[in-house]
Amino acid sequence: MGTSIGLSGCQLLSGYQTIEQKPTKTWAVDVPSTAGEVSLTCAGTYHCEFTQIDKTLVVSTDTHVPMATIEAPRSDAGSNMSTLSSPYAVKATLASASGLPPLNNYYVRMLPKKREVHVNFYPEPNLNYTERFAMIHEFTQPGVYQLKAYRQATKASSGSLLDSASPEPLCIDLVHQNQVLRHFCQDMHPEHQGEFIETRVHALDQLHEHTHS
Repeated sequence: MGTSIGLSGCQLLSGYQTIEQKPTKTWAVDVPSTAGEVSLTCAGTYHCEFTQIDKTLVVSTDTHVPMATIEAPRSDAGSNMSTLSSPYAVKATLASASGLPPLNNYYVRMLPKKREVHVNFYPEPNLNYTERFAMIHEFTQPGVYQLKAYRQATKASSGSLLDSASPEPLCIDLVHQNQVLRHFCQDMHPEHQGEFIETRVHALDQLHEHTHS
């Protein structure tokens, strides 16, 4: 199934399967901030991959190896990375080992501007099960951003077999400087096939108030 993209932030996802308990190992990495640049990471599931930024293919969905320029991480705070050559340049940088060995996780470096971002999340230790997410966002400020996935706790069900068999929806927050900028959750109604719907982020929402903290 293809992924639809709009300014409203609605995306179509692949079919939903039975979800295990929360992963025992998810990755998160302390990404260095590069002056004047946006560093975009993803976290919260066993594995996640930036597959495309604008028209640049980043990580192959077949081989799970970056197709964009690859860089090694900084060895220390004083070392310098290569500069981005143009506003359209996107560079994949090694972040850490994945929760799905022997894969690796990468974050992307780019200059601030409006971007079309595609990410594959892997909520299970299974490369055949992917939740595909896409958004259009205008990155106006440089710094480190994170797309953080988590399961949204649902209200008490009616006790029916259908309710008990339904998985908790996957939600994704776009986070910058410890504040949630945008909030997406799957609509699990059968007519929407797990589509991600963006909801308003209230001014008082902070990371520690979310169920994934």
